[in-house]
Amino acid sequence: MRTGEPLPAVGEVLAALATGLWHWDTATGLVTVDSEAARLLGLPAEQVSLTEAQVRSRLHPVDWNEITGVVQLAAAEGTLAEVRIRIMDDKGRVVRVVRSRSKPSFDRVRKAYELIGTLQEVTEPAPGTPAGRSAVTGDWRRSREAFLLDAGRALAEARSTQEVLRVAANLAMPGFSPDGLAVFGVEGDRLTIIGHHGQRPGDEDPFLHMPLDTDYPAAEVVRTGRAVYLSSPVQYKARYPVTWPLAERFGRRSWAFLPLIVAGRTIGAWLAAFAYPVAFTPDERSVLTTVARMLAQALSRAGAAESQRELTDGLQRTMLPRLGPQRIPGMLVAARYVPTGGGLQVGGDWYDVIPLPSGRFALVIGDVQGHDVRAAGLMGQLRIALRAYASEGHRPDAVLSRASRFLHGINDAEPAELRFATCLYVEVDPVGGVLEVARAGHPDPVIRMADGTVLTRPTAGGLPLGIDPDADYPTTRFALEPDETMLICTDGLIETGGHDLETGWQRLRSILEEHKGDLEELADTLVQAVHGPTSHHTTGPLADRREDDIAMLLLCREGEGCGCGGTASVRPLVRRTMLTVAQAEPERIAVARQQLRELLHDWDSPDQVDSAVLLVSETLTNVLVHTDTDALLTAQVDGEPGERRLRVEVTDASDDLPHKRRPGELASSGRGLMLIELLAHAWGVDPRGRGKSTWFELYESADGSTPGTASAF
Repeated sequence: MRTGEPLPAVGEVLAALATGLWHWDTATGLVTVDSEAARLLGLPAEQVSLTEAQVRSRLHPVDWNEITGVVQLAAAEGTLAEVRIRIMDDKGRVVRVVRSRSKPSFDRVRKAYELIGTLQEVTEPAPGTPAGRSAVTGDWRRSREAFLLDAGRALAEARSTQEVLRVAANLAMPGFSPDGLAVFGVEGDRLTIIGHHGQRPGDEDPFLHMPLDTDYPAAEVVRTGRAVYLSSPVQYKARYPVTWPLAERFGRRSWAFLPLIVAGRTIGAWLAAFAYPVAFTPDERSVLTTVARMLAQALSRAGAAESQRELTDGLQRTMLPRLGPQRIPGMLVAARYVPTGGGLQVGGDWYDVIPLPSGRFALVIGDVQGHDVRAAGLMGQLRIALRAYASEGHRPDAVLSRASRFLHGINDAEPAELRFATCLYVEVDPVGGVLEVARAGHPDPVIRMADGTVLTRPTAGGLPLGIDPDADYPTTRFALEPDETMLICTDGLIETGGHDLETGWQRLRSILEEHKGDLEELADTLVQAVHGPTSHHTTGPLADRREDDIAMLLLCREGEGCGCGGTASVRPLVRRTMLTVAQAEPERIAVARQQLRELLHDWDSPDQVDSAVLLVSETLTNVLVHTDTDALLTAQVDGEPGERRLRVEVTDASDDLPHKRRPGELASSGRGLMLIELLAHAWGVDPRGRGKSTWFELYESADGSTPGTASAF
């Protein structure tokens, strides 16, 4: 071409370069191609207008889907859309590979894309080469899809910001992987660094609290919500000369800054830095953009979960007393609370230790129905009310009666949200070890005796709080002997892991009997046994559910062998229990039988255990039938295993002494003393200052025999 001659038409230039021209309007659904573009598509070499379906039939189906994604990404970022396309013949064979480059625009009124671009035939790159890596087609696409699936799953499973950052740092992108990452957040009008990887500690200092109006790529991304790609240091320095010195010292060659957008709001920016040049082709930008979207969602979920946990912890600290090892003269208290459910993670379980005006103190444990915000709120109100009633000096039964009336009043105010609460209130005399227990639908306390034997201590009880404003809560009184430990807890400690009340107590019993450490160690061991990793090996017969909170209190009356302050070297070889059976409570005879069986759980001879249970039934029944007084049962086991002695005493206030009789065959009574004489090794009736005591003894022997002996008066 001579100087001064007019430039040839664009179409002629493109034809000379074997490059076709095309125009696509998604509103009309028509694609117009010139003669060269038609030839590349496998059509006659003439200008023609085609429908989208006609064009699509000439392309590989996977590539058509790729085109739509690249076009949307390029329109959003304001960049060129570049793709490689496989052209197919009528028999489905690939005849050539072309490269398409276009500048898409989006018409918001018509809600359609308009593209003008070029087509040019290219050589199919060899797999594994840099050119092959940047191609849209082939193995790279499949690797990219697999990578995005794995990345999405890993980010979805991350539960904290640190976990999200660890996942992001370990992402191995197909064909190109950054060696430096940083996640920026926003606080007010400044950038913050949430986390980084690939830099030394302290390298982030210049970027901390950077104003958003700074000439820095991450700040621009947050301001505009548009990604910034910098393929070379020259490009970085030319575009951001002010902050280039901050990035220069890291020695990176390419950078991608992408917005972290959640629900249309930019919450930060993600930096991916590379130690080698990256062209940031549409495919590479597509991968980075997809990861940034998933990363933003994961960070948003993790932030919400962490805020919820902070709220949970704050609510827990506010509503529950903070107990370290509590020193009470002659006694020690340990407490634990473990939120195990989902949601807010604070339910209605609580405990409290309350100093009383009398110099005694009270232990309270309870569980409000439900596991939600309302349960937590009611728990706080009920705990305060119980503390107030106790501090006024009311007895245990009166404290629970007032608390029940208080909760019932709250239920009346909100009838659509009726709730009840179980509760156990124990007033403790630290001097004599006397416990007065009132129970409102709560599990009974458990006593670990001096030698490690564990007994469930049956106590009188009433309805859960809040059901009946006039409910009565009788009090049970017993003594905690030296070296003994009492456990009170919510049902979460018992039933967690698919256990019911029976199997749950069996699991706790073995822990209590075998543990030899101090009280704090015992509390930790109990929690770990039902909620720690090993608890999954001791599940119960029901479905393994772990949705209920755990609250528990341990009270130990110190002695030489209890191990409260340290490991018990030798435990005393004495176990003792007491039980009162009133005239109006004959059903407590069954409780006495169960107590005796638990006391003799490791006795060598089952026949002797059966004999002891039968004799206890007889002696208690004699008191209820032949006197007008209540019966006090005392049972004690002492001695070395294999040579132990069981002594049972039943005391009543009647002065009438029993006498042996010879009942006829049809008589319905009169055989009690005969049974005692036949089954006990020793027995007798001792007059007291007021009343009498009927006692018998059984001796653990190798043959398990229970020969009768002469009675002693």
